[in-house]
Amino acid sequence: MHTYTLSPTGRRTTLVLLLTALAIWAFALWSFRSTLGIDANPFALRAMPSNLTISQIIPALLMLVLIIATPFLIWNLLEEWAARYTPTDKGLVFESLGINVEYAWDAMEAIRTRDADSDDPFDEVILSRSFADQIRNPLLRFLHVQAYGSKRLPIYSGLAERDELLAIIRERAGLNPEAPGEANPTPEQPSSQPH
Repeated sequence: MHTYTLSPTGRRTTLVLLLTALAIWAFALWSFRSTLGIDANPFALRAMPSNLTISQIIPALLMLVLIIATPFLIWNLLEEWAARYTPTDKGLVFESLGINVEYAWDAMEAIRTRDADSDDPFDEVILSRSFADQIRNPLLRFLHVQAYGSKRLPIYSGLAERDELLAIIRERAGLNPEAPGEANPTPEQPSSQPH
């Protein structure tokens, strides 16, 4: 059984994105603190200023959104960094950071290409049912599902031998190659007009 992981280039790209996300998160924390005038020392409790203006509230809310959302992005990048795909007789095993899920071949309905015009297109396998219950840790299950949903499996763009893995998935799951971006192409309907 061959296992597919990120290529060295894919790892470098993910590392750059991870460092950027960490920098954004640190900037958001610093900006939020300085905008509201919160002391950096957690033991020096003092009341927040009551005379906040709209020019302080809006940037503070924006920074709060970044403070909450960026850790999810960081998790997604870490999951991508450690992702491993192993085709087996029963299905495709996905492993990453304590997550170990086997997606049955017969549950795979389509492969959808996202951002087909991008230099690094991204694919996802559309599933007929959820396999999230195989992740026993509820926190890991939540983090894994929040990124793509419970009925999708990402096939990351930085994966080494990605085209080979996609071909194996199509063959074993009985999927036909599709046009980029189409999950379920519809056959042409016969024309109702007389010829």
